[in-house]
Amino acid sequence: MDLYGIDSEAVRRLDALLESGVTVTVTAHTHPDGDALGSVSALVGYLRECRGKDAVAVLPDSPAATVRPIVPAGVPLLCFDTQPDACLARIAASDLVVLLDANGFSRTEGLQEAFEASPAPKVLIDHHIGPDTEHFQVVFSTPDVSSASELLYYTLLELPDIGGDPRRLPADTARALLTGMTTDTNNFANSVYPGTFRMAADLIAAGVDREAVLADLYNRYRENRVRVMGYLQYEAMRITPEGLAYIIATREIMDRFGVDEGETEGLVNIPLSIDRVKMSILLKENGGHFRVSIRSKKGWSARACATSHFHGGGHENASGGKLFWPGDIACREDASAYLEQVSKACLS
Repeated sequence: MDLYGIDSEAVRRLDALLESGVTVTVTAHTHPDGDALGSVSALVGYLRECRGKDAVAVLPDSPAATVRPIVPAGVPLLCFDTQPDACLARIAASDLVVLLDANGFSRTEGLQEAFEASPAPKVLIDHHIGPDTEHFQVVFSTPDVSSASELLYYTLLELPDIGGDPRRLPADTARALLTGMTTDTNNFANSVYPGTFRMAADLIAAGVDREAVLADLYNRYRENRVRVMGYLQYEAMRITPEGLAYIIATREIMDRFGVDEGETEGLVNIPLSIDRVKMSILLKENGGHFRVSIRSKKGWSARACATSHFHGGGHENASGGKLFWPGDIACREDASAYLEQVSKACLS
């Protein structure tokens, strides 16, 4: 076992499953972010190019336009929100399933039942706490790593055909791994470990163009995103006496600026640059509830806040959840008052 908790016996069992499996389905959590897409794309690419497998990515819903380019053209992708029958048929036909960037199939929402019912062997590769080991034959799980992409990178290095040499990884796999890790660390701003820098250095030395990765991630936004980000910070952000900055992005605001899914990615991190802010919460309206993103400075637990008040969880300083109405609050307009209460409970 090394610094990342990668057990050699687990690697041996993974290699055996990869060798025997032919039809491999790789999945991740709902509303896939850059790390989910990067790790899924990397593994599918590796399985197809290096192991000759019929590997396909199956996701609970379609990636946002801002992160969809992370998936290379050569990676087959099925999404349950647009191709439900094809997704279910693919899962039923699989002889191996791999879940990335989620601690259990509950994070795949509409696909949970199909994945759990599948008789195929299952592998978990994840960096969140509380892995649901019941449904998996092989588990790689450690929260002390930047991302699922980083954990997958070091796991792939341990496989015999890669043999610790990142130059043996397919080019698209290497790029997807670096991209996924970059997004989950907010470009090395948080959740960074010594192995994170080692991974980046190794992949760049192996030929990944980091400047091109950054250009694709951060210099291809639509004007709409820049305008709504500025508006939400100026008009919608509130800061409580306890040091909670919160922003409520209503459907009306998002429609006014013509903002697509995923175009507010990163907004929740910005208020933490304010000295007196200890925690930042973004509420984004999604049907009859708000999707909640929480970030915190060291010493203040985003995870505890998400668990106690938003039906969620995650990492110590980066978590998420949901806020329902009616239920948690009587109506949408009560969200601000609820956040004021959360501020007192979490930061006093």
